[in-house]
Amino acid sequence: MKKTFRGGVHPEGHKELSRDCALKAFDPKGEMVFPLSMHIGKPAKPVVQKGDEVKVGQMLAEADGFVSAHVFSSCSGKVKAVEDRRVLTGQQAPCIVIENDSSFTPADGFGDERDVDALSGADIVKAVKDAGIVGLGGAGFPTHVKLSPKAPESIKYVIANGAECEPYLSCNDQLMRTKAGEIVSGLKQMLRLFPNAVGVIAIEKNKPEAILAMQAACEGAEKIQVWPLNTKYPQGGERSLIQAIAGVDFPASKLPADFGCLVENVGTIYAIWRALRYGEPLFTHTLTLTGDAVKNPGNYIVRDGTLFSELLEQSGGIKEGVTLKKAFCGGPMMGIALSSLNVPIQKQNNGLTLLTFDEVEEAEKITTPCLRCGRCTTVCPQGLMPEMLAEAAESKNYKRYEKKLYGLECIQCGSCAYICPAKRPLTQIFKHAKAEILALKRAEAGGKK
Repeated sequence: MKKTFRGGVHPEGHKELSRDCALKAFDPKGEMVFPLSMHIGKPAKPVVQKGDEVKVGQMLAEADGFVSAHVFSSCSGKVKAVEDRRVLTGQQAPCIVIENDSSFTPADGFGDERDVDALSGADIVKAVKDAGIVGLGGAGFPTHVKLSPKAPESIKYVIANGAECEPYLSCNDQLMRTKAGEIVSGLKQMLRLFPNAVGVIAIEKNKPEAILAMQAACEGAEKIQVWPLNTKYPQGGERSLIQAIAGVDFPASKLPADFGCLVENVGTIYAIWRALRYGEPLFTHTLTLTGDAVKNPGNYIVRDGTLFSELLEQSGGIKEGVTLKKAFCGGPMMGIALSSLNVPIQKQNNGLTLLTFDEVEEAEKITTPCLRCGRCTTVCPQGLMPEMLAEAAESKNYKRYEKKLYGLECIQCGSCAYICPAKRPLTQIFKHAKAEILALKRAEAGGKK
């Protein structure tokens, strides 16, 4: 085990704002909005309509394909509309809107304990699919797909991702401190699917309480161990973790399973355990509310469909005497900048970070041409050459960008932009280039049909 990966940076963590705040359940009072696409893949298909009465845990929309996921209600009430609403990307998207009755009456069919060990491997995968579980580390990839690789016997490592390397966020830290036993139990059940694999719980060393809790929960578990990792961003990235633990580097065109690895966020594994043990679908998850603009930072168990604005307001709002300058869904490195907080929390959202300063705005004031210092190349976890990628992208030489410089290998972690003394918006340049290239590929594919 290398305990680290190539490149990376050390941004200020700012985790002291919330790291010791215990998880608290948050029950919203306002209307709830459920996007049909809270996952990577095809949007779910509504199974309710305007006027229907629904309960907590009731299916609202069913998966529409293998790479898709069910959507469940996290409240009880009446379906107000099935219509386009604004989501966190700023775009309009199909959503199911529910008038929340604030009673949170549960649906029948989940909550009773069952014998998990009696489930077959096929039963485990089906239960995860039926629960609508997706990756809770940010990507939102349907979990049942990950649990169904072509060659399960080739999986060597099942990695529980507890790194939580993104600045400000601490909800996974708290989850591991308080639900260590359930996470380990979920990991044990996952290992039943992969006979030749061992379980690795990867946690950065800046979370000593979580490390101790998980180590205690692992006592007596022959195939599971905790691996403390060096604190460095983006340690929690899937490919960075695999570099650190398995010593494997692989291209974006391949999957972790192709190299004997499977990675799931600790929150996802906790959700798997709840689904297997209690038949509970995914409609709640952990989220950190934080930032120097927040009056009362904290870690919450939130209900999918809750508006960010209500969570903030009911938690104390913005500090008196300060001005909110920047809002992120997630953290400042890989989070999505929000233009409005009146958008719903989705399954894969793990943070709301509110800041009194805008680093991008300040950087734009002092941006200069590339200094050719090479720092961006030094910190790139994928071993790319960001200065050359930027030149190719800005000149729209997309063939060179993709074929010669391997630009699509970029994971858009922001390490290059963070370290750049010229304050160049490298990550934004690469995001735009990738979008352009993929659009051209779609157009080309469409023309061939």
